[in-house]
Amino acid sequence: MITKRNIALVAGGYSGEYVISIGSANVAEAFIDASKYNVFKIIVEREKWYHTTADGSEIAVDRADFTLTIEGKKVRFDAVLMIIHGTPGEDGKLQGYFDMLGISYTSCDAATSALTFNKRFTVATAAFSGINVAKSLHLFKEHPAGSFVPRNDIEAISNSLTLPVFIKPNNGGSSIGMSRVEKAEDLAAAIDKAFKEDDQVLVEEFIAGREFTVGVMRTQGELLVLPICEVVTKKAFFDYEAKYQGKSEELIPAPISTEKADILRGAAQRIYEVLNCRGIVRIDFIWSDIHNAPFMLEVNTVPGQSAASIVPQMVKAHGWTMVEFYTRQIEELF
Repeated sequence: MITKRNIALVAGGYSGEYVISIGSANVAEAFIDASKYNVFKIIVEREKWYHTTADGSEIAVDRADFTLTIEGKKVRFDAVLMIIHGTPGEDGKLQGYFDMLGISYTSCDAATSALTFNKRFTVATAAFSGINVAKSLHLFKEHPAGSFVPRNDIEAISNSLTLPVFIKPNNGGSSIGMSRVEKAEDLAAAIDKAFKEDDQVLVEEFIAGREFTVGVMRTQGELLVLPICEVVTKKAFFDYEAKYQGKSEELIPAPISTEKADILRGAAQRIYEVLNCRGIVRIDFIWSDIHNAPFMLEVNTVPGQSAASIVPQMVKAHGWTMVEFYTRQIEELF
């Protein structure tokens, strides 16, 4: 008799991406191989962490050791499949907790998760490693000593960067709180909008070009780049509606030349390795025709996996089933 491993499918979180995380987890739960794994979906909320049984009962997680007690028996987990977008599952907090408990997980480690969750620190690290990134400014809600541009100094911001610019919360994803600004008089409102989502804001110069996103994962010890996706949005940019409400078109594989595809794949692999990533990571780029090169926008260490998400489409285009996709992620831990 084969002993099945216990896998905690961790979803929810404390951010505005909670609903997206639940959608991703529902997809994952349906495709994890039940012949190999016992899957327990764990919902993480500020007030409680819990598992819901088949009869609708809620079982609280013992946070001292991340276990469940079901019908008098303690359930311990062999690994965690991380499906929380945003805090605390994409910013390193839960990763550090699981490290302390000695439980393996599918996402990047605590240090890489914390770094990549901070958009400004990510692009700064990438730029230091010779990767193309847009010029940007880092604003703080509480202006710290040494920061050279206060959040309310609109003149300094407009003089430092060339419009148009993108303004977005520095931490977080799904384009929540993001704006494209064409005129200096619209900067203040867009900055205030972003500060409603985070206490740090990134103001980034617009780069004209085509938008691509590249999925990278390590499987069986080898680095794999999934088919490249070109994102064609019906909106001014790839915002929340474009991502999750059908206002964009994803072209997979992307209709680009072999030469450009090779350059994008090489850039994605380099970023994955420079940042010491693990698990499935999706890296967003703009291809600048002026520079004839890709510019990295951001790194998503827990990319969406709901029915509307890009990664499942990449997996299908690669010729895998979603069952194989999740099996490969989990088996990489053992």
